[in-house]
Amino acid sequence: MTKSAASPRLAPDRLERLFDDAKPAYSYAEARIEAERCLNCHDAPCVRHCPTEIDIPKFIGQIASGNTRGAATTIFEQNMLGASCARVCPVEEMCVGACVYQGFNGQPIAIGRLQRHATDEACADERATGRRLFTPAAPIGRKVALIGGGPASLACAAHLALAGVQADIYERDSVPGGLNTTGVAPYKMKCESSLDEAAWLLSHGAHLMTGVAVGTDISFALLLDEYDAVFIGVGLAEVRTLEMDGPGVWTATDLIRAIKTEQGFALPPSVRRAVVIGGGNTAMDIARELAMLGVEKVTVAFRRREAEMSAYAHEWAGARSCGVVLRENLTPLAAVNRDGGLCAARFKETESGREIELACELLALAVGQEVGMQAMKAGVRQNANGTVWVDPATRRTSLSRVYAGGDCINGGREVVDAAADGRIAANAMLAEWSVEKGSG
Repeated sequence: MTKSAASPRLAPDRLERLFDDAKPAYSYAEARIEAERCLNCHDAPCVRHCPTEIDIPKFIGQIASGNTRGAATTIFEQNMLGASCARVCPVEEMCVGACVYQGFNGQPIAIGRLQRHATDEACADERATGRRLFTPAAPIGRKVALIGGGPASLACAAHLALAGVQADIYERDSVPGGLNTTGVAPYKMKCESSLDEAAWLLSHGAHLMTGVAVGTDISFALLLDEYDAVFIGVGLAEVRTLEMDGPGVWTATDLIRAIKTEQGFALPPSVRRAVVIGGGNTAMDIARELAMLGVEKVTVAFRRREAEMSAYAHEWAGARSCGVVLRENLTPLAAVNRDGGLCAARFKETESGREIELACELLALAVGQEVGMQAMKAGVRQNANGTVWVDPATRRTSLSRVYAGGDCINGGREVVDAAADGRIAANAMLAEWSVEKGSG
């Protein structure tokens, strides 16, 4: 196993760099003006709709008064991934969606962009001046192993490190951040932002080992023997492929990763038409990306009706604004190849039973991922759908010293949910050790 830097060098000629931010950073003046619109609500609904329960009126008030560092501290105390959540959270469905201005038919407060302003400016100040927002406590003689280097583990490790715990993260990939690094649409967040955040989190004292697969390179039993606790923060298992493969056929996650991370990757010039199968947020992301990259016709094919798509309304609206079209009630059957290349995707119409073909030179499958523990032979209790069972109050699994968070317990939700899981698990470990110390 190798200890790894959190910010590996990225190739400059990555396709993701062609994308502009959909929600660009505020200037200092813009942030102050927006913050001053906040009504500082009592029992603010925006807070109740934030999984990490950030005191949103407080940090916005701090921005309005010019206390950007204080605003960032308020955010990070509840959500150590506040910088990435500011970019990738579906705020339209959470804090912004609950803003009281919605009831006045007014423009809601841009909470995500204000959060980005505070976290970015405070971290930049740290780098420039060396003044840290947080100072880790002295070592308390406890060690925790964290499996997976995604958002849940990074958040948990940061909270533990600040409390004086040795936090060691084991990540099978070559880079930390999980889907924050490899799977977020580039118009929301670039790889650099995710890696910079991971580096900042690790700077509080956590350790990262990349290229280490627990269950293959190191056993789960060994981690239990060597550590006081183990946190499972792995993602989902392999993506569903519908048994459709061949030239021009991608899973959406693989295609997004190539766009974001692969040096020199480009769409073949022959790609004029693309079909995306699925109706979730990942389907909207890759459809929008393809359209923004200049694919002439991008079609989302969904097996039910538009109203039944799991994608958020604002994500579908964003894809539609880029020219993406929807075909409803189509059950995928096969990829059609002619002359050694993809030429169409074949479907069955749900209502008529008739088979049709949609011409395309690229087919992206965004039909979800299988939930499961992969090679993790941890012996923890699992739910009927394959996710890891946890106590909702502590994120402890059925094993006394094993905790879990992120996609492996919720089947694939938001980064902010993973951040909350990491904090709750860390606090539960600390509380348990405090009780043990008191009783000893």
